[in-house]
Amino acid sequence: MPRTDSITTTSDDSTRAASATGAGASAVSDNEVLLQRDGPLARIVLNRPNALNALTHGMIRTIAAALTDWADDPAVQTVLLTGSGDRALCAGGDIVSVYRDARTDPDENARFWADEYTLNAQIKRYPKPFVALMDRIVLGGGVGLSGHASHRVVTERTKLGMPETTIGFVPDVGGTYLYSRTPGELGTHLALTAATMTGADAIALGLADSFVESTQLESLADALKRMPAAAAIAEHASTVPPAPLLAERAWIDECYAGNDVATIIDRLQTSSVTAADDAAAAILAKSPTALRVTLESLRRARDLRTLEEVLEQEYRVSLRMVAGHDVIEGIRAQVIDKDRNPAWQPSTLSDVSDADMQAYFAPLGERELRLPRSKTHETRQTTEREATA
Repeated sequence: MPRTDSITTTSDDSTRAASATGAGASAVSDNEVLLQRDGPLARIVLNRPNALNALTHGMIRTIAAALTDWADDPAVQTVLLTGSGDRALCAGGDIVSVYRDARTDPDENARFWADEYTLNAQIKRYPKPFVALMDRIVLGGGVGLSGHASHRVVTERTKLGMPETTIGFVPDVGGTYLYSRTPGELGTHLALTAATMTGADAIALGLADSFVESTQLESLADALKRMPAAAAIAEHASTVPPAPLLAERAWIDECYAGNDVATIIDRLQTSSVTAADDAAAAILAKSPTALRVTLESLRRARDLRTLEEVLEQEYRVSLRMVAGHDVIEGIRAQVIDKDRNPAWQPSTLSDVSDADMQAYFAPLGERELRLPRSKTHETRQTTEREATA
């Protein structure tokens, strides 16, 4: 797909809609992504408010092209990611398109994920401060855009999570990288139940860096035009509230230890903690295949050193999951027919064999996703986050 048109810049906060030519799912409709320039600040605005700013393939291509241009532009000092509307930064990928393409153009889903995961890695290693305002709903693909940024800002309204197991899928966009590195088994709990977390939780779990009251976001965005990202965020940051999930860590760590989903469910059901029984019920409603593959993905991700390695693993899993039954059935039940009654196949954990589960992780041969590596980015990003904290 061709890159976006070159971006004209002015000093008066002019805005132009990012457009991309092309056909099919790779095309981006007018105004779905807004690219703004104001002096040293370059801004990406996800602009599908009626769809909670869900990502299309064209949007992903547009954002990646803009980031490439800005990386080489000495006039750009900071990149800011926000979402339009008053409901979400981004609620994830456009799963209706995934459903459609699985039936009519399976290769398009492969292209979508290859470009999306490449963008996730691009954000992770971006050479300039990348500030993500993670206000309100931040789910799935929205976590992929924001959770790997160098400066991740949450608010009292943040509702963040990876809901993929609800549709028979697995956490991706680097979600297994982030969740596998949370304290104890908190990430395992969130992945299997598809539960969301607060902004304070996100900071405690390592998915965000700074807490800013939502009433201060406009002022923060304005400050980013005048000062370095770390200084602007520090000027607007508030004390982080208590993280509710940390108070639950004892029973979560105890119940979610190990590598067997059935054992985890049994521990949850026999726990004296009411929340544990609720978690068991949530897990039991999910696809058995997705549960087993998700847990294995998390355990494997712990042993992988870089985000790129994890994204490459997620790509193998994603292609195989969408070629199976449960993802399409899950999207049908949740989004298409909305009967909320998916018929998973297999229907029980015991019917998902170890061999079946391990097959999702086998190399793809010529279809492997091979992401570029950067040796310097991890050091840069860690230094910037320490400066922001």
